[in-house]
Amino acid sequence: MSGSSSKMSVTQLTLLTALNMMGSGIIMLPTKLAEVGTFSIVSWLVTAGGSTALAYAFAKCGMLSRNRGGMGGYAEYAFGKSGSFLANYAYCVSLLIANIAIAISAVGYAVALFGLNTTPFETCLLTIVVLWICTVLNFKGAKITGLISNFTAWGVIIPVAGISVIGWFWFNPETYISAWNPHDLPTFDAISASISMTLWSFLGLESACANSESVDNPEKNVPKAVLGATIGVAVIYILSTNVAAGIVDNAELVKSTAPFGLVFATMFNGTVGQIVMGLMIMSCSGSLLSWQFTIARVFKSSADEGYFPKWFSKVTKDDAPVLGMTIIVSIQTLMSFMTISPSLYRQFNTLVDLAVVTNVMPYLLSMAAVFVMLKAEGVSGHQAKVVKLMAFIGTVYSLYALYAAGYEAMMYGALATFAGWFFYGLAAEKLFKRNPQSNVALGVTGDD
Repeated sequence: MSGSSSKMSVTQLTLLTALNMMGSGIIMLPTKLAEVGTFSIVSWLVTAGGSTALAYAFAKCGMLSRNRGGMGGYAEYAFGKSGSFLANYAYCVSLLIANIAIAISAVGYAVALFGLNTTPFETCLLTIVVLWICTVLNFKGAKITGLISNFTAWGVIIPVAGISVIGWFWFNPETYISAWNPHDLPTFDAISASISMTLWSFLGLESACANSESVDNPEKNVPKAVLGATIGVAVIYILSTNVAAGIVDNAELVKSTAPFGLVFATMFNGTVGQIVMGLMIMSCSGSLLSWQFTIARVFKSSADEGYFPKWFSKVTKDDAPVLGMTIIVSIQTLMSFMTISPSLYRQFNTLVDLAVVTNVMPYLLSMAAVFVMLKAEGVSGHQAKVVKLMAFIGTVYSLYALYAAGYEAMMYGALATFAGWFFYGLAAEKLFKRNPQSNVALGVTGDD
């Protein structure tokens, strides 16, 4: 590797990106996919293709953009300050919801591990406790968060990679084939039924280019790392969930709140299954810890831009936005009560669909801005054509993911997004007072 020895190699960046993406996205997947059957492998292939296109386009955006603020900065190229606000706002709403779903995943595994029989209200209280613990642990700043989350990530990687490699010894082709399409769904409906859950497991790919300054030759290595990580993670996801479907009967898998624990218990014994459940709880909690810190940082950067109230900008001597974190977890506490469902799994499902819908909004804004960004940064020829094609594929896939999420998730997601326009009006008033010449209220940047 040429350049500074303190910089990451493309291999290191690929591994880091893969770890960020895997987190907790996979641990409930076998249960959800069992609803559709092993036909869901087709959904995996569709999502892997769409996610790869999005990942490539985001990697290029990260290289080209001169604007701060991630997806908000990308959206600003085409939609001005209003687009930047809406991208940041929708992303924040998505993370608020997604983190509750991660907490519910941890609770689901804990319920199975300790043999608890919780009521929906008790499940909700346990979810809130997990959210608060994982928030308070962040109060001492990024260093502690990084140490814990880097260690706990292996709690999901070891079992999932283990099933992908050694699970084949317990794989029964008859079990797999009998679960192909248990409800005889039409092909298009069967693919759509599991798209939200497969996309959920890839959420976070947009953050893959955040480490571009830490790698040698970022123009070449960041896209390589993003594509390598996305494809690598897709292979592990597809292998592990499909091997699991050939080990455990579909009827058992679909009822489980701790599917990977069940698979290992079937492969070995109950004790091994419980160890895996413990590892998954550890991993899920570590992932939640990291994401709670991330969301506080996203809120802080939005507050620094003037989009959100200044409360979110305040940091302690440890550079931790503690006030912002406390407000965020309080909002999540209210949301947890609002989404109580008869079953833990149904609540998880509802939250995942909502998180996907709200996360796709900034994806669409960013992909649409790619064309203006390429022009503004003077990129043309073959490179521009490839990026435009990937942005187009990513857009088509994102629109399909919105459709597949269903009417209820689309309705609530749309309400949350429409409310964002009102919140932008409040932010725009303050921004306009600060700089009357910027025409910010019209969604036009000061450079226009």
